[in-house]
Amino acid sequence: MKKLKKSMFALTTLAMALHVTQGISSEPSIQDPYIEGFKAYAAEVESYSNDLTHSLLSYVEEVKQAEKQVGYIGEVLPIPKAIKVTDSVYTVVGSMIWHNPSNFGLNNNLSFIIFDEGVFVFNAGANAALAYSLHQQIKALTDKPVKWVAVENNQGHAYLGSSYWVDVGVKNLYSSEAANEQFDAGFERTKREWSERVGKNITLSARNVSDQFTTFEDKMVIEVGGGEKVYLYDFGSGHTPASTSLYVPSRKVFFTGDLGFNERMPVFFKYTNVKAWIESYEAMMATIPKDTIMIAGHGTPTDMATLKKQTYDYLVYLYQNIEKIVEADGSLEDALALDQSMYKERPVFDQAAENNARHVYNEISGGGF
Repeated sequence: MKKLKKSMFALTTLAMALHVTQGISSEPSIQDPYIEGFKAYAAEVESYSNDLTHSLLSYVEEVKQAEKQVGYIGEVLPIPKAIKVTDSVYTVVGSMIWHNPSNFGLNNNLSFIIFDEGVFVFNAGANAALAYSLHQQIKALTDKPVKWVAVENNQGHAYLGSSYWVDVGVKNLYSSEAANEQFDAGFERTKREWSERVGKNITLSARNVSDQFTTFEDKMVIEVGGGEKVYLYDFGSGHTPASTSLYVPSRKVFFTGDLGFNERMPVFFKYTNVKAWIESYEAMMATIPKDTIMIAGHGTPTDMATLKKQTYDYLVYLYQNIEKIVEADGSLEDALALDQSMYKERPVFDQAAENNARHVYNEISGGGF
């Protein structure tokens, strides 16, 4: 048994070294190479040692539990440093382009607020490695624990890192009810798509923890200590069918989620409802004070007027002008020819502008979906 333990320790040391490097790899293995290595070894020795096989398989289960408790075994990713927005409010501004291996899936904003009794994180990250890397930045600023996590919608970069926060002991997770249901129903597809686009190994540890979330409709108020409150809102569908925004009146800061895009061009998907997005944005403007700092789902922090111009005004311009084209029996080609050149300096304009015009034309005319 002593020889077995020494042999397993040696294997563990080697496997751990391999596992750290595999943690940020995009090689095409969706299985954890550390765990799979021990399973393969157990199968190999089964023919001549039932005791060794049993010990190895037991060890596999112990390792699985240890990995879950740690949350993530790997290196801190070289993501942008969190910028201080206002008193104890920080955000990591994600890449302005699509999620891919070079940005580790960080193409949205990951934010956090340090309260008297703990830290509130907004957006779980696209994978455990991103969540872990954000957590290390939080720990460098405060020794207070992360106690709350909320996600903006059901998309992978908001939700897939949730299992990391569960594994490190966060008990209070929040999502709009509809978004949580959508994530649960589409988990396998979402994980597969993000694995293919960002990297299989970096995504492999993501688990469906939608059953750990507290959900709400329309509005929820959370007491975070020190007399402060966090307000969660779902103002309605738009970029995604459901969306969570977060408001902290004591800090005069509002996290829009994908209700707001600053600098980066909004991008429409099959499930985007542009008319509803306009109405949801109007509901937000009627609720949140105009002097509030706005942290968008994409782009740098800004003020209410700037974000309105960047998001709402673009949506209204596109919708109203294409609506006129449809009412005049214009064609899809007429809609695609609509002048959007005033937005051409925005990141992903070339990829988004024509797609957005086509989407609005089909939404209004009822065709193409």
